[in-house]
Amino acid sequence: MEKESRLKDFLANPYKSMWKMALPIIAGMMVQTLFNVVDIMFIGWLGADEVTAVAFVSPLFFIIIGLGVGIGTGATATIAQYIGQKDKNNAEKTASQTLLIGFLSTVILTILGVIYGEGLLSILGAEGQILTIAYSYLRILTFGLGLVIFSMFFRAILAGEGETKIPMIIGLIGTVLNLILDPILIFTFEYGVRGAAFATIISQIVMVLAYLFIIFVKKSTFISFHVRDLSLNNHIMSKIFQIGIPSSLSMLIISFGQVVMNKILVNYSTEAVAAYQIVSRLDMLLFMPILGIAISLTTIVGMFYGAKEFDKLLSVVYYGINRAVLITTISVVLFFVLASNILPIFSSNPLVIDIGVTYLKIIILAYPAVGISVICSRVCQALGQGMPLLITTITRVIILTAPLSYYFYFIGKPIEWVWFSQIFAILIAAIISFAWMRFYFNKFNIVRN
Repeated sequence: MEKESRLKDFLANPYKSMWKMALPIIAGMMVQTLFNVVDIMFIGWLGADEVTAVAFVSPLFFIIIGLGVGIGTGATATIAQYIGQKDKNNAEKTASQTLLIGFLSTVILTILGVIYGEGLLSILGAEGQILTIAYSYLRILTFGLGLVIFSMFFRAILAGEGETKIPMIIGLIGTVLNLILDPILIFTFEYGVRGAAFATIISQIVMVLAYLFIIFVKKSTFISFHVRDLSLNNHIMSKIFQIGIPSSLSMLIISFGQVVMNKILVNYSTEAVAAYQIVSRLDMLLFMPILGIAISLTTIVGMFYGAKEFDKLLSVVYYGINRAVLITTISVVLFFVLASNILPIFSSNPLVIDIGVTYLKIIILAYPAVGISVICSRVCQALGQGMPLLITTITRVIILTAPLSYYFYFIGKPIEWVWFSQIFAILIAAIISFAWMRFYFNKFNIVRN
């Protein structure tokens, strides 16, 4: 018996549907982020050089994540719109085209990683022992890029039809396996950072196999895949790329921003880079509710837009924004109070702890604004518009954060001024994102009846 789409359920109760999608997403990301925190803790126990080495690899790996998230978002929004229009055929074609993109991306990126990996790390500023450690970590991850990409694409395709529980369960299995393997491979087998990379690859293999079993063997999804749909479809590809390319470029710009920040901070000290990396992993915990709500709204808004249910679309968007701001405000208070107790868990270096506590207490103050910015950008993507996120990201990272941070370093200001420049940029980005969303509501005549 053919499965039905979730459109009718979503229309019946948009708020409940948002949480029904968002909670598994939040739970899955929470587990993954906790793993990232534990992972950097294990690596931190190896020494400051290892943490710094991984910090140089992070922007490169972030590029791959950016590609996957960007194209995946394009796939999610496009599939959701077709389901809203009750056009299952094109929804399935979109899913197949996404896998075609995944295959081509895997081939290209793996070749580039093998040939240019060490050179890129050197360009980013890694040298000496840190370059050696960083490349040993990157070299292993390069051969698992395809697994990471396909895992993200399968998750995005299922999100497009409103399915988030299956990706949560598969992600949980992969994360638990990674947590088990990390200490064994890093310490017991004495592979160091290479052990962390091997653990990641093994867990990704298991996750991709689980997706293949659920989709192709059990056939537990609304979307089906057909070999005939793997031939190039220019119309659907353009719809995916219209959203996906600006999103991927935005992630690349964010990665560039990390590179710039590492280069600026390393002039203060390697401890500053280490503190920045630890806090960056930590504050992702605060992003969980925001991202969960935003990803669920990509699907729901996409479906409602396709179905032309504008009353319900506007209602669920503003409900999501309000809840995101409320949740992040509560989280900010908790992290501000507990900052001095949290950082010592991840480093025994007093300077890393001191810098990290100060940075955490400053940067979290802007996170309610992050909630507004992320959700508004995702709503624009759900409407088929990818450029607002790109323009907002360029403004935040290239026009504001990078120049201001370097200027404050250049004129001899203490590191706190670098953190303040990030706060200012985030606030401006939130204003711009909200303005973009309102612009498209007016342009597409998305108004209450």
